[in-house]
Amino acid sequence: MFAFIRGELITASLDEAVVEASGIGYRLHISAGTSRRLPAPGEQVCLHTHYQVREDAHQLFGFLDPEELQLFRLLLSISGVGPKLAIAVLSGLKVGEIQEAIVSNRPETLYGISGVGKKTAARIILELRDKILKIQPAAGGEFPAAGRDRQSTEDAVAALMTLGFSRPVAQKAVSGVLDASPGLSVEQVVKSSLAAIRNNP
Repeated sequence: MFAFIRGELITASLDEAVVEASGIGYRLHISAGTSRRLPAPGEQVCLHTHYQVREDAHQLFGFLDPEELQLFRLLLSISGVGPKLAIAVLSGLKVGEIQEAIVSNRPETLYGISGVGKKTAARIILELRDKILKIQPAAGGEFPAAGRDRQSTEDAVAALMTLGFSRPVAQKAVSGVLDASPGLSVEQVVKSSLAAIRNNP
């Protein structure tokens, strides 16, 4: 319904801002990250918006950056994650830090955020990792290759263990494969690791 709102910032707190546009005052829920970067009251501001309609409430959320809005909507796509928790996640870490934690499979980075337990952190990473990898990283950065390789290592080791190999054997083989050819898919890593184990019993 609303793509963005541009107008005069009337008031702002850690989690809320009021913007006047064409004589109408819009109350928007915001993250702590957006709050910290807002201009002083009385100055012009443009907030990208998300309009949430529920049976008991109509809520408008505002974000200074489109990347933050995009991540907010991705978080909402996860079962059990509502607007309040999504805003809490965005308030706890910068967008780039959240993206990196998801891509690098580091749920412990998300644990300290209010309302995010181990199961929720694991679900966020499981459901968003592939989606995050397809979008442009925040602030023009790049997702670390180390993060991708770490995830490939863990997935490949788990696959080899289901085939009956011990963790030490699986880890040694997988590490050797990724050291020689970083960036392989998990399937390729597993196949190459099996060949390495067979050639070096």
